Amino acid sequence: MTLSIDFVDRASRVDAWLGTRFERLATATDRDVADAEALSAAIERLVIATADETTRAAEDVDTINLFAATPDVPPVLEGGHRRAGGGQVRVAQALSSIARDAVAILTAADGRIRRCAGCGRVFRDDSRTGNRRWCSMLRCGNRAKVAAFRARAKA
Repeated sequence: MTLSIDFVDRASRVDAWLGTRFERLATATDRDVADAEALSAAIERLVIATADETTRAAEDVDTINLFAATPDVPPVLEGGHRRAGGGQVRVAQALSSIARDAVAILTAADGRIRRCAGCGRVFRDDSRTGNRRWCSMLRCGNRAKVAAFRARAKA
């Protein structure tokens, strides 16, 4: 089978995306690329729906539930002689782990998935008080505070 440039680019993006989280990751196949794109898009739409407090699409919920139901990456305790589960991680296993994380985050959202008051990006508020307004204090929060300071100084 000859790979097109488009597939190679898409596969390398999937490998890079999953490689940041999983060591020993197998190279993505064309099926893995399609699965990763479907899961990523479903997660994105559900997170946006959660932040905007709109109805979640049943198809997206089904997609995430399907990936979450498959075997994920087994935990490995280092230091033993046998390497059960210590081999190469299949892309399908990595996608399952990501889907399970999405289920956990979206189930326990409790109003903490919201849009940034500065740029509109969606973020999860992990602050202790649960009243964070910006995706990043270094970016949007700083810009808002500088603008408020300049407005006060000008007045």
